[in-house]
Amino acid sequence: MATDRPEGQSTRIIHNRHHRDAFGSPYSPIYNTTTYRFPDTEAQLDVIEARKPGYLYTRWGTNPTIQELEQGLAALEQAESGLAFASGMAAISATILAHGQRGVVCVGDIYGGTQELLANHCLPLGIPVTFLLQTDAGALEASLTRPDMLVFCETPANPTLAIADLRTMARITHGKGALLAVDNTFASPINQRPLTLGADLVVHSATKYLGGHSDLTAGALMSSAPLSEAVAPWRKNLGQLLSPETAALLSRSLRTLPVRIRQHNENAMTVAQALDGYPGVTRVLYPGLPSFPGHQLAVEQMSGFGGMMTIEITGGGGTATAVADNLKIFLLATSLGGVESLVSQPSVTSHHDIGKEEREKRGISDGMLRLSIGLEDPSDLIADMQQAIDRATANSILPR
Repeated sequence: MATDRPEGQSTRIIHNRHHRDAFGSPYSPIYNTTTYRFPDTEAQLDVIEARKPGYLYTRWGTNPTIQELEQGLAALEQAESGLAFASGMAAISATILAHGQRGVVCVGDIYGGTQELLANHCLPLGIPVTFLLQTDAGALEASLTRPDMLVFCETPANPTLAIADLRTMARITHGKGALLAVDNTFASPINQRPLTLGADLVVHSATKYLGGHSDLTAGALMSSAPLSEAVAPWRKNLGQLLSPETAALLSRSLRTLPVRIRQHNENAMTVAQALDGYPGVTRVLYPGLPSFPGHQLAVEQMSGFGGMMTIEITGGGGTATAVADNLKIFLLATSLGGVESLVSQPSVTSHHDIGKEEREKRGISDGMLRLSIGLEDPSDLIADMQQAIDRATANSILPR
């Protein structure tokens, strides 16, 4: 006899859509409609004043294609509500403007664009911002000087892959009447679900793993309904909504997310193990390696270790640049999370604009290369990386 039980994550991702197409399609068509007509003013006011469901104007988020995507986004993080954005930075900026006006405490390493937003734009707007290094996490409680502040972190962090203890951070944050927002882009909801660990809001650059094919730009916020309802007006009035075409493309990509992430995890572990201790590689930063400083914490709060890693090349920035330039399969490009493997040097890309002194304070050396491991044969990726390291270090005396 069948018994009721929760659906698995893959099943939820594929089937958690409320749309019922009149012609039997399992997926919503693309509604490019910008506006929607009403039979009379009373019916229009019923929708405007939320007495009845309906669609009014796409920029406001009332679009069938976009709302179907948001149902799928919410299911990813087991959230009550999901909001789709034109980019990851749109999701982050709207979240901070909605919930961080009383002050933001940023813990650990974050994406360079987020750091720029907080330092170069939020501070001039009068929003208090405190930056804590990962090693200063114990100062979090003292930094929360008033209620209704926002704590922001990224885990695994970009580009050091440092792991934040989300349960502990949530306990401290909530004890001071603050909210915890987590950038979950590197892990993806398949490997980590911060809301189940105590976080209040989760943001993603959906351009990365959620999209997964390097062919769309989008962002996402998942949270309780009241918290997302506070963000929605910022999205509306800043014009941050994605197009229906992009929403449909992202909705399609979500359906293959679990199987893609499993392969990213497997390939990255294979590459990390092969490069760990390889001549010319000072260290490999990957949460799945037992030697990684946050490995045990990653085991406790993640179900997979992801497709991202950072390696530090012996010889410094010039040698690391030569390695990147000698690669044949890895593409020298920014971004991450696609089916193709990418390499970037944080000191000249994602973290270039925060300055060398700040990078060094955060342990981001010029010799680091960030690798986004794709879905190619891992043996080919290993061979490509090793030949590039060998060529770049041919004139150096390295231990073997």
